[in-house]
Amino acid sequence: IKNQSYNGNVAPGATVSTGMQIAWTSDDGPATNLTLNGSSCGSTPTSTSSSTRSTSTTTTTRSTSTTPSGSTPLAINGQLSVSGTNLVNQYGKPIQLRGMSTHGLQWFYNCYSSGASLDVLANEWKADLLRIAMYVQEDGYETNPSLFTSRVNSLVDAAESRGMYAIVDFHTLTPGDPTYNLANAKTFFQNVATRNASKKNVIYEITNEPNGVSWSTIRAYANEVIPVIRAADPDAVIIVGTPGWSSLGVSGNGPASDVINNKLSFPNVMYAFHFYAASHGDNYRSVLQQTASQLPMFVTEFGTVTYTGGGTVDLSSSATWLNLLDSLKIGYANWTYSDADESSAAFTSGTCSSGSFSGTSNLSQSGAFMRSRIMTSDNFPTS
Repeated sequence: IKNQSYNGNVAPGATVSTGMQIAWTSDDGPATNLTLNGSSCGSTPTSTSSSTRSTSTTTTTRSTSTTPSGSTPLAINGQLSVSGTNLVNQYGKPIQLRGMSTHGLQWFYNCYSSGASLDVLANEWKADLLRIAMYVQEDGYETNPSLFTSRVNSLVDAAESRGMYAIVDFHTLTPGDPTYNLANAKTFFQNVATRNASKKNVIYEITNEPNGVSWSTIRAYANEVIPVIRAADPDAVIIVGTPGWSSLGVSGNGPASDVINNKLSFPNVMYAFHFYAASHGDNYRSVLQQTASQLPMFVTEFGTVTYTGGGTVDLSSSATWLNLLDSLKIGYANWTYSDADESSAAFTSGTCSSGSFSGTSNLSQSGAFMRSRIMTSDNFPTS
């Protein structure tokens, strides 16, 4: 028996909902009853095609998945879909997901591999999602596809077991033309989508920040990659980057009307918007607000700082941005849940090595702000 969803302290008088998985060998057959503290818990389980949880590999074997029960974001909302301009839960109700983005897995995987930081993200920060930023270039996926696919799958599992959604981010940046990585994208998403097709917590972000190219180029890329995912996972939500570093063209290669007037024809597709609060103000907010009434939008990355990932933390602009996203029910992931030596990082330098993620003592100014925003109640509708 292995506990799968809690690793932390329980305050006196408090309760915590937790889960477990039970594995058996084919010779013994499934356990028919579990007794805990003298009480019977559950009945004969249903056998699956595998006796244990799938490990993280690049093979195309579907993993066996069980949605956590209880009050986690995943347990409440279940399989997501897109209806009109809204992300909706299993009850067809519009929802907003709020969470954090990892930094590059080639540099900061130690921040997540032990699971301690993810326990804090789920249980203390009450985050709904983890964005998994898998760089393709910059010593990322293209250097070792098997390793990076395995890391992504491990973090998908880690998010699921803690009741969070996972955005699988194919983190392209340089070169800005997504078609440069088309072959890699097809291979990666075929493996990841097939392996995780039975899961309800996976959202696919097929290109991070296209730049230097028009929407027609991005659209053509999406029309190649989306069918690869759909062949394995027909229902998952897919997010597509937009021109000008996913600014809907405000930062270049626009305007937004190019996207609005030439939407993708697939169901359950959303469009990405990125901003950095100390650099991007009212003109960016205006374009997002206008577009959100015509396209389903998701802020898969934003920073409280300048577009460089560093510089001044602009709490005033950040609050204005998040208030707008809250009012529009647009989901978001903040850059970054890491201890990088830059002001956008949520933790101070050295935190990942120390493993001291709990509480506020090792939070940066940006991290403390984001924790306070994400911790507020979600109030997900179910009826």
